[in-house]
Amino acid sequence: MAGPAHHGAIVYSNNLTRLSEFYVQLFSMKVIRETADFISLDKDGFNLIVHIPPFAIPHSSVSAVKLFFAVASIENARAQAIELGGEALDGEWANPIFTVANIVDNEGNHIQIREFARNPSALAF
Repeated sequence: MAGPAHHGAIVYSNNLTRLSEFYVQLFSMKVIRETADFISLDKDGFNLIVHIPPFAIPHSSVSAVKLFFAVASIENARAQAIELGGEALDGEWANPIFTVANIVDNEGNHIQIREFARNPSALAF
């Protein structure tokens, strides 16, 4: 897998090493990137990110497991989530590769949506 994943799941944990080892041992996942805040794992193209909970955002904006998907437009995805009975949470965060925001589906599950830069191949990862 080259660069950040477009789709996968985030699992929040206060013990990154211990939880990552669980997935590595049980499912033969491979560590593809490790920082102080997260460990990114891969298995056959499925990306699982074990991440420290983002305490800077309200607890109501965090669930233990969060799917993430790339979208063409965060603005359009937020509007469509609302039309389908979900909600769009406040805030966006960005890096040079993608912008992220959070939505909630109509069952209350939190989903991170990612809008990638128009020319991500020009960026080094």
